[in-house]
Amino acid sequence: MREVRRQEAIDDLRRELATVAGDEHSICQVAQERNLFCRGFAQWKLHELKARYPQIARSRPRITRKEMEELADRWQMARQFVTDEGLACDVQLHEGARQTCRGWDEFDDRQLEQFHAEICGEEVRIRD
Repeated sequence: MREVRRQEAIDDLRRELATVAGDEHSICQVAQERNLFCRGFAQWKLHELKARYPQIARSRPRITRKEMEELADRWQMARQFVTDEGLACDVQLHEGARQTCRGWDEFDDRQLEQFHAEICGEEVRIRD
């Protein structure tokens, strides 16, 4: 088993997840659809999702879950474009508000090791 620093594991995951997500959808949407990584939008109930995207929920009080997810996906993609970040995880890590999640900081080393095995196909151990 290869030993890596936390940042190396994240870099590997970033490359793989960017390939999976492509340019059309955020990793949040893709993770939900494929039930991988953090499970994206699926990890939250509708009221929790609305709380994480208040700017969308305020303007559409009767929004359906599907509509909410579609607009949240567009929001994530727009933030990626504006900030020139590769993934929503990077946007959330670097944006001060971190209202949707904490990006890569959302995961401890053990979770990143598990994701690395599942997504990159290689078991690693994160060392300090």
